[in-house]
Amino acid sequence: VQLVESGGGLVQAGGSLRLSCVASGSIFSINTMGWYRQAPGKRRELVASLTSGGSTNYADSVKGRFTISGDNAKNRVYLQMNSLKPEDTAVYYCTSKHTRGPTPDYWGQGTQVTVSS
Repeated sequence: VQLVESGGGLVQAGGSLRLSCVASGSIFSINTMGWYRQAPGKRRELVASLTSGGSTNYADSVKGRFTISGDNAKNRVYLQMNSLKPEDTAVYYCTSKHTRGPTPDYWGQGTQVTVSS
């Protein structure tokens, strides 16, 4: 499975960005797609996830500001990020999970999001 992200960039605090991810390859086995992020000097963390059944999960820090969505073909996932804060600055990674384990099986190359104050 290949995951390609796009949509990162530089934005002022309070602004919005929309990240997109396109999956290719053995997408039929995907059960969950998600977004993780990693800021400099910090651990990688889950931002949001979307199951094939439509269930979503968000980190407490982004609830009410970020929205994850996807298309019915399961090969695209989006992350709408509103009311961005400087602490949202990180590299954002698209992920896909195909097994029952807690961690993603595949990762994209990442896209940089920088929020200026």
